Amino acid sequence: MAAFTFASIATAEARTLRVVALGDSLTAGFGLPKSDSFASKLEVALKAKGYDVAIINAGVSGDTTSGGLARLDWSVPKDADAVILELGANDMLRGTDPEVTRKALSEILSRLQKRGLPVLLAGMRAAPNLGADYQARFDRVFPDLARTFPVIYYPFFLDGVAGDRSLNQPDGLHPTAAGVDRIVAAILPDVERLLARAKEKSAAQ
Repeated sequence: MAAFTFASIATAEARTLRVVALGDSLTAGFGLPKSDSFASKLEVALKAKGYDVAIINAGVSGDTTSGGLARLDWSVPKDADAVILELGANDMLRGTDPEVTRKALSEILSRLQKRGLPVLLAGMRAAPNLGADYQARFDRVFPDLARTFPVIYYPFFLDGVAGDRSLNQPDGLHPTAAGVDRIVAAILPDVERLLARAKEKSAAQ
């Protein structure tokens, strides 16, 4: 184990932390200018609080959990310090078997854990129109994974935004810039916890 010194801690704090936001269109900023994407607005909010951080937008519109797994190794570079994992909405919209979603997310989390990367897992919930059975099975996936892996868990990425027409684009699925602001404000405390873990990891190296 590396020895802790004031110098090593100062170095860790001085280095820009690189956080990869691995997700789908909700992360990518579908229908919005780049500056209004989740990753961009989150970085601005964190810098306003004094954090030296870069949020890397690894969101791909239309991506599923299986797609995220397939591109994991090149989407999360070696110099990443932490990951925000936001996938699952497209699995749900396509009616994908929740066990397929569970397996893909579990493999992603296993690989990130082996790399020693702190993770914030952003949960997703099934739409009621998919039926009670599917909804129950899908909605169990994320809390089950949060109990299995040492992640920081944010239960519902669209909390306070889903179903609110004033915060969504005309398709009813993707947030407006104001909707992204709501998401960022709500998830910010958990992202700060993620950064604290990343700093601890850097200081220990």
